[in-house]
Amino acid sequence: MAGNVLVVGAGGVSSVAVHKMAMNPEIFGTITLASRTKSKCDDIAASVKQRTGVEVATRGLDAMDVAATVALIRETGAELVVNLALPYQDLKLMDACLEAGVHYLDTANYEPEDEAKFEYHWQWAYQDRFKAAGLTAILGSGFDPGVTSVFATWLRKHKLEGIRRLDVLDCNGGDNGKPFATNFNPEINIREVTADAKHWENGDWVVTPAMSHKVSFDFPGVGPKNMYLMYHEELESLSTHFPEIERARFWMTFGDAYINHVTVLQNVGMTSITPVVHDGVEIIPLQFLKTVLPDPGDLGALTKGKTCIGDIATGPAKDGSGEKTYYIYNICDHEACYAEVGSQAVAYTTGVPAMIGAAMLLGGHWSAPGVWNMEQLDPDPFMDMLNTQGLPWEVHELDAPVSF
Repeated sequence: MAGNVLVVGAGGVSSVAVHKMAMNPEIFGTITLASRTKSKCDDIAASVKQRTGVEVATRGLDAMDVAATVALIRETGAELVVNLALPYQDLKLMDACLEAGVHYLDTANYEPEDEAKFEYHWQWAYQDRFKAAGLTAILGSGFDPGVTSVFATWLRKHKLEGIRRLDVLDCNGGDNGKPFATNFNPEINIREVTADAKHWENGDWVVTPAMSHKVSFDFPGVGPKNMYLMYHEELESLSTHFPEIERARFWMTFGDAYINHVTVLQNVGMTSITPVVHDGVEIIPLQFLKTVLPDPGDLGALTKGKTCIGDIATGPAKDGSGEKTYYIYNICDHEACYAEVGSQAVAYTTGVPAMIGAAMLLGGHWSAPGVWNMEQLDPDPFMDMLNTQGLPWEVHELDAPVSF
């Protein structure tokens, strides 16, 4: 029986997720899309209707208003809230789910609006409350985090006894022709890029300056690109739940022009999240910058090329043949994504896993009460849906561990 969902947020990722939910009517019944700006929901609903014939209900909602969210959950009969809004709103939406008695899923972990610091401890603290309520909360059901964590779990289940070293590699080889544009929410993107890099090694965090460690890597389907060491939230959850990991790193590709633009903007204070007064009005520079940058949701028609995102994992082989290294990844084509759902591949690679995670929960594959990261759940049904829903994956044994 199809389940009813409330999707919160109306950006590019939400658009993809709702389109893909509509394409799977045997899983998703009534779909309600809510955002502070209802007109954005209406635009997505119109596209879904045109492409699939499915009606999506739309509502206006301030996701920071717990009472309003609870009322909307009850009005719509939603069994699950899919949070595709800003990560600042995670805790409020979790509170609303507990009060209304429904399940929860998101794609990015909580971070305070006034501090560029994203950690899971705020959400992990909800474990006992969700368990006691008999409800499930799934954290980080995007691609990274999300699929990258499921990839690691699948390797650990089928290929390796444990993961000794793990590298998550995120490459966007697409080009949208803009002098400077981010591929997802500019505010979140720039906060991540300008934060100190941090990776897990020998039981502790190693911190280095942002964008200070660059390596060239030849990505399948894309070719050689410069990738930079960064911090990403799956490093925290994977190093916690896979205690055998000796080293875990996250890498993301950026072109020289992107790095130059971010450096200049940072030097002149435009990436700051500290409020300033302009003409008597208090503003946050980064939020102002977001308003003048291109909307990532508008870049789909312009973007060409491919993404390649995956894991390289090293550990003892299941068959006892010694240490082995595997590279597991997905290649996604920007133009193919636009043809299917009107989106570029960066939003697609996050929106599709959000839909699949919701399907896992509604279908009873992931049903244990509590708060869970993706690597704690059975990877097999999720991996199967990746292959049928537009994100097919490949796994290859490498000759040796990576040396970068």
